[in-house]
Amino acid sequence: MLPMDIEARSMEIIESELQVELEEDIKPIVKRVIHATADFSFAENMRFTPGIVEYIHGLLKNGATIITDTNMALAGINKSALCRLGSKALCFVSDEDVAKEAKARGVTRSFVSMEKALGIEGPKLLVCGNAPTFLLSLLEIAENTGIPADTAVIGVPVGFVNVVEAKEKLWESGIPCIAAMGRRGGSNVAAAIVNALMYGIEGVRA
Repeated sequence: MLPMDIEARSMEIIESELQVELEEDIKPIVKRVIHATADFSFAENMRFTPGIVEYIHGLLKNGATIITDTNMALAGINKSALCRLGSKALCFVSDEDVAKEAKARGVTRSFVSMEKALGIEGPKLLVCGNAPTFLLSLLEIAENTGIPADTAVIGVPVGFVNVVEAKEKLWESGIPCIAAMGRRGGSNVAAAIVNALMYGIEGVRA
């Protein structure tokens, strides 16, 4: 079977085994996460702020910059789809200037990365699949100074320390977001969500 045929068959199996009723706009996103993880629990633990899919589609159509918390999440984002949208994806956590500034100020690289991300002009999609400090930094900045308009967040870090709390705080913040509540998540989940959102725009997936 060709790769696209395998994917299509996988999606058919997921659809047939899915036990949770999902709204049509979010179903392709949840299905792609399940496809990436083989974990049907995401159908129950993913949350979407009202109108978020349409909102992020609008950001992407306007050339949004996608900023990820890790290079692993960045690597999983479909670059051909990005190119068709006229968007770009970046990760700052390993940048030399970020490391130097974080050390000098006594803060985390995630905090400096978030400051750098929020300083980018134009629409932004902030994507967190691994580091809850990336989300917590965003929330701290949002509480102190606010965040720019035309910003949305994908918050799906995985793990045990500060993960659940970071997602709960994100959800309660009112920031437009997609989140996977609980401990589950990961860079592959984050990338799958970004790809599903891009594929939902006509003409993006050839």
